[in-house]
Amino acid sequence: MADFTIASVSETVFDFFSPANRACIKRLLATSRERPDLSGYPKSKLGAVLILLYEEAGDLRVLLTTRSKTLRTHPGQTALPGGRADDTDTSLIGTAYREAHEEVGLPLGSPDIHTVAVLEPAISLYKIVVTPVVAILTRPSLLNELKAEESEVACIFTHPLRAVLDPTLAKSEPLVDIGTENWPYEAELYNTSDSAVPLLGNMMYRTHRLRSSASPIKGLTADLLIKTAKIAFGDSPTYEQYAPGQFQTFKEISAYIINGLAQVKEST
Repeated sequence: MADFTIASVSETVFDFFSPANRACIKRLLATSRERPDLSGYPKSKLGAVLILLYEEAGDLRVLLTTRSKTLRTHPGQTALPGGRADDTDTSLIGTAYREAHEEVGLPLGSPDIHTVAVLEPAISLYKIVVTPVVAILTRPSLLNELKAEESEVACIFTHPLRAVLDPTLAKSEPLVDIGTENWPYEAELYNTSDSAVPLLGNMMYRTHRLRSSASPIKGLTADLLIKTAKIAFGDSPTYEQYAPGQFQTFKEISAYIINGLAQVKEST
């Protein structure tokens, strides 16, 4: 499962992108190849998501879904295609693509989709280690062929990646109405709050919420997109990303969880 091998990307792939977006993709390609050791985690605690980027009207956009309201976890929330690893997966890259195929019908082995990066994992509130797999789509019309698996996905939509760093850039999008179920906040484009996380010793965690054309982009999904956008654009968010004292890396979070579990074992 720890195989993060990425096939080389042909230079002809960049012909499908503007110079500015080519630079974004090359920054993602240049991210560190050093990966954390996940061998200590059982396969049942590993997962992956696909961050699929494509160009439209000069902007890099990302594929997103709204989860079905009938799901047991995170019903009705925005998500990246993805999920837990299963026994058929030979790598976490494979997990991301398999889940995207099952959820939205993204074709497997498509010559129009190219993996460009595997980013630092994150840990969900369910203690799932989630690995983000970044890919680019060179034939955007393929998105018209996608079909949501109704038992898992209520809606397929996209959002400009740069607007994750600067929410004002989403003003030109067909955004949901303010005060509705999909944006019950007074703020026009961006909402945030800090809360204590018992899993991390009540460390404060900042939840980011971004208004979109569907459900709010928030929580872990927002965190992963912020991380991706920061690398791609070489820029920082226009808002304060972290709460005071909040852990910022997978290494910090995993070390705390592992040490906490060790202390529990020692006391029993």
